[in-house]
Amino acid sequence: MGKSSAESWGDGRVNLGQRAQVSLTVSESYSGADVKIPLVVWRGREEGPKVFVTAAVHGDEINGTGIIRHLLREAPFEVLRGTLILAPVVNMFGFERHSRYLPDRRDLNRSFPGSKEGSLASRLARMFFDNVVKKCDYGIDLHTAAVRRTNFPNVRADLTNPKLASFARSFGAELIVSGQGPAGSLRASACKAGVPTIILEAGEVWKVEPSVLSYAVGGISSCLAYLKMIDQPMRKPPYRIETDATKWVRAKRGGFLEFHVAPGVIVSKGQALATNTSLTGVEHSQITAPRSGVVLGMTTIPSVAPGDPVCHIAFPQKGSLQRIERIVEGFSQESTHTQLRDDLASAFTVKPSEQDPANPSKTP
Repeated sequence: MGKSSAESWGDGRVNLGQRAQVSLTVSESYSGADVKIPLVVWRGREEGPKVFVTAAVHGDEINGTGIIRHLLREAPFEVLRGTLILAPVVNMFGFERHSRYLPDRRDLNRSFPGSKEGSLASRLARMFFDNVVKKCDYGIDLHTAAVRRTNFPNVRADLTNPKLASFARSFGAELIVSGQGPAGSLRASACKAGVPTIILEAGEVWKVEPSVLSYAVGGISSCLAYLKMIDQPMRKPPYRIETDATKWVRAKRGGFLEFHVAPGVIVSKGQALATNTSLTGVEHSQITAPRSGVVLGMTTIPSVAPGDPVCHIAFPQKGSLQRIERIVEGFSQESTHTQLRDDLASAFTVKPSEQDPANPSKTP
């Protein structure tokens, strides 16, 4: 391919050194009108890797949409080599309805790589997969927690794949959860097709959270620096936890919760995560950590029924938490970790446990 050659993306062609908005027709509405999703193709002046960054595959998870809009509006870097494909909303049907799902109630992120003859979700997945994902060398898919939950920022990737592991680590995240991802997910299907893809899980649905946005922009920039697409230093995390062991701690009784921890907090085995009370404040029981670990995610709604998820905990290798705890104890109130923890905990009230009022949690 010559230096002056253009590449076809969606309904347009983009030359080297050009940034252009194009559209990809992915389906039709009930009225028969075309349903299009906008793409921005940002090409450097030199050839290089092709990387997609996607958001709102689940239509209500719009933190990623805000992140991509920030990349476009603020231009925190210049793409010098390769091609960056930015898709602020993939699931346009769900986005317009403030819904995770498509109108047929299917989950787009369980429908990849899709089928030209399948359901609405399957056809949309196939169109996007063929015209964006398969044309790229790497991918970053931006997600949040599901409705009524929040996640501390964490990257998810199959660390048994060396090429994918290196790309995942280049994001500079403190928490990496290893796994192949659910069957039918964009990530798992892209990796199976030979396109190493990671996801970022961070924050809540229906929001663009400033601290999450800042964190994600830094991570995406670091990935592009790793691929030599931009001339910026890579981000080095103050610590890193890599694990494939996580667990949702669930309520044993119905009631109303008083939370004692926040997302990102380091907890010890047996530490109180929440106190379950009646509506009049009578204590039923305490929900405690089964093992020492890091709070990966939490519910944001205090009312629970038996079996409802309360805290999602990641379990690092034995002995690593003490070292990490010493690091995070030195963080200032202005540190990224502290701001993230405080921002993500703003959706609910965190109060000390009566068992340990002086030290309810160890916070990054």
